[in-house]
Amino acid sequence: MATVAGVDSSTQSCKVVLCDADTGEILDEARAPHPDGTAVPAESWWQALCSAGDGLLDRADAVAIAGQQHGLVALDADGHPVRDALLWNDIRSADAAEELITELGGPQMWADAVGSVPLAAFTVAKLRWLADHEPEHADRTHRVLLPHDYLTWRLRGGPSDPTVEPTTDRGDASGTGYWSPATGLYRRDLLAHAFRDRTPELPRVAGPAEVVGRTPAGAIVAAGTGDNAGAALGLGIADGDVVISLGTSGTAYTRAAAPSADATGAIAGFADATGAFLPLVCTLNAARVLDATAELLGVDLAGLETLARQAPPGSEGVVMLPYLSGERTPNLPNATGSLHGLRPETLRPSHIARAAVEGMLCNVADALDHLRTAGIPMQRVLLIGGAARSALVAELAAQIFGLTVTVPKPNEYVALGAARQAAWALGGDAQPPSWPAHTLAEVRSPSDDGIGRRIRTTYENARQALYAR
Repeated sequence: MATVAGVDSSTQSCKVVLCDADTGEILDEARAPHPDGTAVPAESWWQALCSAGDGLLDRADAVAIAGQQHGLVALDADGHPVRDALLWNDIRSADAAEELITELGGPQMWADAVGSVPLAAFTVAKLRWLADHEPEHADRTHRVLLPHDYLTWRLRGGPSDPTVEPTTDRGDASGTGYWSPATGLYRRDLLAHAFRDRTPELPRVAGPAEVVGRTPAGAIVAAGTGDNAGAALGLGIADGDVVISLGTSGTAYTRAAAPSADATGAIAGFADATGAFLPLVCTLNAARVLDATAELLGVDLAGLETLARQAPPGSEGVVMLPYLSGERTPNLPNATGSLHGLRPETLRPSHIARAAVEGMLCNVADALDHLRTAGIPMQRVLLIGGAARSALVAELAAQIFGLTVTVPKPNEYVALGAARQAAWALGGDAQPPSWPAHTLAEVRSPSDDGIGRRIRTTYENARQALYAR
């Protein structure tokens, strides 16, 4: 039996799954934590991969790594990081993103050039910040990689072996702000402009099923990809499927046959891991909202759900704007979370608990609306991520989104997608292997109660009152 390993190097941890290459059955899995913070040593990701992969990677015939998008790994000429890697959720580059948009003629230029308008998360904005605030580090930067690029390179022997060429893939490259999904080419002019005329080396963009090398033990190494493209591959999404992932961040994305170019900046025109495209809208706040509210109320997540069920739909007007870490969609990097509509009779743990769930979902519903506005067909929502394990979250999602919500069996879908890509590279077929999907629950949207619309209207009113722009 051929076996493959898939890695999810996420913000919080490294997960490794070992799978049957033919069926996708998970044979073994492990994880190791990452350090907290929005700027962390890239070496810590490698140490976590070595820890989680101990006893798993050496049993695999092929390996692929999916990782958090956008992160800036700046390496010197010897292949060593010049500073801690800046993660996607580090917002110090927000002003830099605005500068880049203004300097090059506005958002339409960026949308046409690279399919997306830069935000603080994008690598191109982080490079501008580095150039302006740490020029000594910028001067030492010889090569720029993304988190999954760095780990794939290390897995193949870099930097100790100078013959190992760093690689990336189209899914992850599409989140840099200097690679075009429409043309499949780097925009080195945009890179140089952002980095104040510096031109660091970039990884070669490998094909979706390409074998990019081998581990020292001889296992095939596939190209890898970004986390959202990895999850899409793990879920095997079809036309009309929209994935909503409620992890640290919230994302809404779907598979498309053609590239997108949204000048509003709401939709990121990413590529996927199969050769198609992955229009995506991202929020900075999702499951973290529930975690923080549970801690405030002195309960665990199960207790938070119990409390929330004790309050009526709409929490009698109590609204939480869940911008605890600033926000990307809407673009409010300096925003904070807030509670609205409190009265003596509603200042209750139950109402705050329900407002947290509804606020998180309303924020993601706003992201979903951007895809609707772009004319993307939607038949059902696939709800994944840590917060999707709550039955109440699934029920309220169907109500607030106005769509059927399917909850796949809880799984490490990013790691599973990486494993499926590894199996694809191992088999050498034209399409990735067909692995069965398993559904845990399906919740149909109420057809005529109007409650979901009223919840969203109350939320929108609170948002407009505070952040009308």
